[in-house]
Amino acid sequence: MALLVEAGHRVVVTGGPGEAELTRRVSGDMAVDLGGRTALRTLAGVLRSADVVTSGTTGPAHLAAAVRTPVVSLCTPVVPAERWGPYGVPSMPLGDRAVPGADSRARHSSVPGRPGLDEVTGQDVVCAVQKLLTAHA
Repeated sequence: MALLVEAGHRVVVTGGPGEAELTRRVSGDMAVDLGGRTALRTLAGVLRSADVVTSGTTGPAHLAAAVRTPVVSLCTPVVPAERWGPYGVPSMPLGDRAVPGADSRARHSSVPGRPGLDEVTGQDVVCAVQKLLTAHA
């Protein structure tokens, strides 16, 4: 997140009610913290007003696509990104697809860490955001 702020982006951190402490810690004094304070309709509005959303392959990524906001998606390799990633909007999946367990649909990996995502750097995220902004300005 710090790299996004340093690159000149305004960052908003969201999360569910049980994640307020985490979002407060992540956002620090560098980002707007909305953790635990956005009902679904409000979250949709936040995502709609964003230029780009960065998210795991979870509900907010798909909600961002539904409100037509481009998505940088941190994709676990257990499901095909082209099938389960954000649909109908410009998106950029990040993650190594050539790791053990790719396309296995496994709920729990036998490989330690976050296979396919451990190699994604903050700079990778910044570059992906910038590419989407440039391509869809």
